[in-house]
Amino acid sequence: MSTAAANERLVKRFDKWDTDGNGVLDAADFQSEAARIAQNLGKDADSPEVRELHSAFIGLYEYLADKAGVGAGGVINRQQFLDATGDMLFKEGEASFNRALSPIVKALIRLCDEDHDGQIDAREFQAWLSGVGVPLSEADLAFQKVDTNGDGRLSEDELLEVVRDFHFGRLEVELLG
Repeated sequence: MSTAAANERLVKRFDKWDTDGNGVLDAADFQSEAARIAQNLGKDADSPEVRELHSAFIGLYEYLADKAGVGAGGVINRQQFLDATGDMLFKEGEASFNRALSPIVKALIRLCDEDHDGQIDAREFQAWLSGVGVPLSEADLAFQKVDTNGDGRLSEDELLEVVRDFHFGRLEVELLG
């Protein structure tokens, strides 16, 4: 995979998060994405897990708004998003990515973890991918590819690695829908 593949994924990510289609990202777009995921998973909007997901998405928005130089409450245009996320991926590296995305991964696990074991199994992973718009047939194959140790579960660290490798262009599975 290449930087070009990672950049394509960032463009697709921007387009998915621009939920109102106005060409910029603001806090409402991040809240809408969290609400869409929760709704697609059939979760109650007032549940602690959904509130945690909303909080994690707002935290990511604030982080990106700060990196883009627009501050909390500002709007992030496509180029600012690509510059901020590109810096995070290609200049600052994995530690920066982990700090920014770990709260979302943790919230997603809590949202999908039906048996409350702190990990997600193949069915729970498929539910998450389906919730973000990945066809179920692709979700099954994706789990087989990402469960590298073959234990049938993904921990928070393993799922963060999957999301990170996808965005770095090192993993060829569909995570965006």
